[in-house]
Amino acid sequence: MPGSLTSGSCLQVPVVPVSNPVVVAMTARGSASRFLGSVLHNGLGRYVQQLQRLSLRVSRDSPASRGAREFVEQHVMDFARRNPGVVLYVTAKKCHVPRVVAEYLNGSVQEVALGNKTAEEIATLIQKLADQSGLEVIRIRKPYHTYNPSIQGQWHPFTNRPPGLGREITASAPNQ
Repeated sequence: MPGSLTSGSCLQVPVVPVSNPVVVAMTARGSASRFLGSVLHNGLGRYVQQLQRLSLRVSRDSPASRGAREFVEQHVMDFARRNPGVVLYVTAKKCHVPRVVAEYLNGSVQEVALGNKTAEEIATLIQKLADQSGLEVIRIRKPYHTYNPSIQGQWHPFTNRPPGLGREITASAPNQ
């Protein structure tokens, strides 16, 4: 019978390789932490802005949407010129609270309410969303991480220097 286990046999399960998984663990303090990693290998090649799409929903009549309407009239074209890789949708629907939905390349979605904010506050908020990576802001365990650890330890500029090198310099300094 396929898929069943009998004595002396084993069930074979296909293994799917995972390259550089992002593992988030909870610490004893109850806060999330992870190792340092780059988002889509930023820094190794050209810069790729992580924000993929912005959807701005405003109301034509709602007083809470006044700042969002002013942002659309005054600042949207400037934002589009500064960020040519971001698709920007502006939708005028009857809604009580204006919203902006930011979608990132890693699949995360952030939704922010814009009710009763000025056009300048909305401009800084949307620029902040454009500069983010889409990952949660959590504590970094170490400033470095490798998937191939070494038993020798991490290299630094004083790895192969004689241990007494620094003491000779300080011992020969004149007393003041």
